[in-house]
Amino acid sequence: MPDDLAREGERVMTICNSCRYCEGYCAVFPAMERHLHFTEADLNYLANLCHQCGECYYACQYAPPHEFAVNIPKLLAETRAGSYRKYAWPSAAFGFNAMVILAFSLLLAALAARKNSPGDFYSVIPHVVMVTAFGAISIFVAAALAIGFARFWRESRESVKGLAVMDALRDVLALKYLDGGGEGCTYPGEDRSRARWWFHQSTFYGFLLCFAATSVAALYHYVMHWRAPYPYLSLPVALGTLGGIGLVIGPAGLYALKRRQDPMLGKPTDSSFIALLFFSSLSGLLLLVFRDTPSMRVLLIAHLGIVMAFFVTLPYGKFVHGIYRFAALIRYALEQKRH
Repeated sequence: MPDDLAREGERVMTICNSCRYCEGYCAVFPAMERHLHFTEADLNYLANLCHQCGECYYACQYAPPHEFAVNIPKLLAETRAGSYRKYAWPSAAFGFNAMVILAFSLLLAALAARKNSPGDFYSVIPHVVMVTAFGAISIFVAAALAIGFARFWRESRESVKGLAVMDALRDVLALKYLDGGGEGCTYPGEDRSRARWWFHQSTFYGFLLCFAATSVAALYHYVMHWRAPYPYLSLPVALGTLGGIGLVIGPAGLYALKRRQDPMLGKPTDSSFIALLFFSSLSGLLLLVFRDTPSMRVLLIAHLGIVMAFFVTLPYGKFVHGIYRFAALIRYALEQKRH
């Protein structure tokens, strides 16, 4: 973390600790009040508790143009972005350009492709090639995310406990701090809205449904010995379709809200992540619709290339906020129980 950002974090948090007007808005402020001084690890912890909703900014009597210039969402957004780089593994991979990765992934998918028979995915790219490529990527991504989580958690100097994990998981699944107590949060502007909560839910559960579809398809292939493609009403296709629809609606809505975000809340950092998520889902749905046509080959190459780029960049973008936020919520639950 740059020294000037660390000093600004200490300054702003000291002012907020003296005021405490916003302590009921989210988990950031009760967690902040348990500290008198703020190390880099403390600031990273608070930053990953923050959803950057802007509630505290609009309520703050010391926000710009006041001379104190307190802007918690902007400060924590910059701190959070720095934490992504700090905990990333390997660190040198953090600067990868998502569009370069996408182009490379599309090229690899095209090189692996063969002439196809409409309706038969494996006639384009053999099953063993798909499994080997995505299996290797998945192992790498899982390792990178696990190491990032461990690096983040090590600085907390806490021990993981089951009840705290369950409390954190409950808050994650309910997106507790995005509902503004039921009225919605102040995002993308000062007016309250539940739009962000709904689009986040669509994205989150769409992702889980697509993961479930892939898991069921693997069960069909390796245990039941049923070869893809599967009927439209089969379980993996139904789960994948519902998940794909959620992953089109959710990212599209989040991007639309982000375009209207108050610039005083900080610079958006997740546009490429949202784009890859959206186009991986859209290409998957198009592939499903046109799988029995000659265009299937091009759509399959495009879909696999986009999905590959999406997975490769997971540990180095906005996705890791979900990982670090879960760790931060575990620490928050532990502190709550202790105090």
